Amino acid sequence: MKSLTEYLTFNTKKRLEFVHITPQVRQLVKKSGIKEGLCLVNAMHISASVFINDNESGLHKDYAKWLEKLAPHEPIDQYQHNDTGEDNADAHLKRQIMGRETVIAITNGDLDFGPWEQIFYGEFDGMRPKRVLVKIIGE
Repeated sequence: MKSLTEYLTFNTKKRLEFVHITPQVRQLVKKSGIKEGLCLVNAMHISASVFINDNESGLHKDYAKWLEKLAPHEPIDQYQHNDTGEDNADAHLKRQIMGRETVIAITNGDLDFGPWEQIFYGEFDGMRPKRVLVKIIGE
């Protein structure tokens, strides 16, 4: 079995942002030389996520609006976590909803997606560098 481990780094310009990362992940699958296997893509910060969905800007705006209703950033004193001096309790909650990671099958040397599926990095406490792990295993 072969494997490849790489890290992508993101530093978003906004607190909440969705970044389409399928091209970078697809490039790493090709680099790995793996024809049949699995690709794990994992947000390595507790205020960010990785998820699969449609690459459609209206949907991303809907996500942002929905997440802000579920876990509004302000007022920051509504969260006990922020009593520690932090201001990102909402980001932790948003990450829990959107998920930590995704695993995609690799078939014939490429990501094996369903119709419209793409990979996204979700940032909920941005404007600083954060890493995403890409681990590819297979033959």
